[in-house]
Amino acid sequence: MIFTFILLDKPGAAELRQRVRPQHKAYLGQMAERIAFAGPFVADDGATMLGSLLAIDFPTRDAAHAWLHAEPFYTSGLYASATVHAFVNLWPQKAGFPPAA
Repeated sequence: MIFTFILLDKPGAAELRQRVRPQHKAYLGQMAERIAFAGPFVADDGATMLGSLLAIDFPTRDAAHAWLHAEPFYTSGLYASATVHAFVNLWPQKAGFPPAA
């Protein structure tokens, strides 16, 4: 089942996010085959990161929570809030993807 992670940064945590980002990306990379979509929430300037939205396939909610609790941004204390919801994708994606190389 796909679980979505709605993760909002603590205010003023931009430096922490940048410092931990390499570990975060490596941790996500271990799940590459199971990620439906992933990326940062950004301010209207399109650059200032405010949090993360992830959608990842896990066999159970417990597995999703266990993964989150070891995620580097989570363990570093970056997030002000973290919620996990089961998700059913009923609409084929047409927009929002990077251009094909």
